[in-house]
Amino acid sequence: MLQPMLWKELSTPVALVDRDRVEANTTAMSERVARLGARLRPHVKTHKCVEAARLQVRGHFGGLTVSTLAEARFFGEAGFRDVTYAVPIAPARLDEAMAIASKLDELNLLVDHVDTLEALEAVSLSNRVISSAFLKVDCGYHRAGVDPESDDSVMLALRMHDAPHVRFRGILTHAGHSYLGKTPEEIREVGEQERQVMVRFADKLARAGAPPAEVSIGSTPTLSLCESLDGISEARPGNYVFYDRFQAAVGSCTLDDVALSVLVSVTGHYPERNELLIDAGALAFSKDEGPTHIDPDCGFGAILSVGDGRLLETFTLASLSQEHGKIRSDAPIPYDQFPVGSKLRIVPNHSCLSAALFDRYHVTRGDDVVDEWRPVRGW
Repeated sequence: MLQPMLWKELSTPVALVDRDRVEANTTAMSERVARLGARLRPHVKTHKCVEAARLQVRGHFGGLTVSTLAEARFFGEAGFRDVTYAVPIAPARLDEAMAIASKLDELNLLVDHVDTLEALEAVSLSNRVISSAFLKVDCGYHRAGVDPESDDSVMLALRMHDAPHVRFRGILTHAGHSYLGKTPEEIREVGEQERQVMVRFADKLARAGAPPAEVSIGSTPTLSLCESLDGISEARPGNYVFYDRFQAAVGSCTLDDVALSVLVSVTGHYPERNELLIDAGALAFSKDEGPTHIDPDCGFGAILSVGDGRLLETFTLASLSQEHGKIRSDAPIPYDQFPVGSKLRIVPNHSCLSAALFDRYHVTRGDDVVDEWRPVRGW
């Protein structure tokens, strides 16, 4: 049983999750996607823990999106029966995927190359099963997925549709380039581009004889700000559970919406350099550069006062080594207000990466630690 404690008294560095903000964020996205007429299949890669996933699926059909097979196995064992592994699968891991799928109602895999499809067909035949697969589509991010304008992409979809041991679930994309937006308006434009690309491609496939059962999109910025999901059946946002400093910078949320922060201690004073040293570095925050396209000098996180939660606007987490961070200021640092041993709270640039560096999250309400969530690790 968790012993009563105040989060300000925890040993540092430690990951804090504000339970009320998680509930507010998950409720808001749930209502938004429903209002826009799609069903929610939330991504769990940001937190990778059962408790947050259960908040995400409240009022929905219960399907999840994962980024690793370890997550698929973990959430399957926790009772989630319909899972999409939203990364084009390496053929060498298909046997592992088959073992996980045998214990679920549905494990949806991603294909974007004929070689992967052939490997999936062969493994499915040898296991005497019908495997479920999406065709991954590139809507402009250029990381993975087929070109929706190419005839080869239509041919691959037709082959998936006609394969006797593959169930063609539909088409799936991710507008990762939405993170390059500088304003909510620019992000809405990317979201509308994402929607239109997928609707047009779905229509093309239907006319060719391979109608997609699902048209699935997903990105926290676009789904936080888009105005239409017409023609889209499924939405897969993930980062919105915690949000982060990056999302606040591009306008997906405000800094007050961010549920994850890292509690750190001041361990050194260097007035000759106008710097503070803290006891957390790259292994607490990652070295994600954050919204440098908006502010080239943004540093590695937003720094908050522990006492009243206010943003210390002149402070910058300017550099990180493995276990240390340097804080600099545009104004002379009032060292008497931040003595050695005092604490600060830092909102990371990228909550997904920062959360992945901790083996547990201390869940807070007000000043109290009310729970401890343990994420799955591995691939």
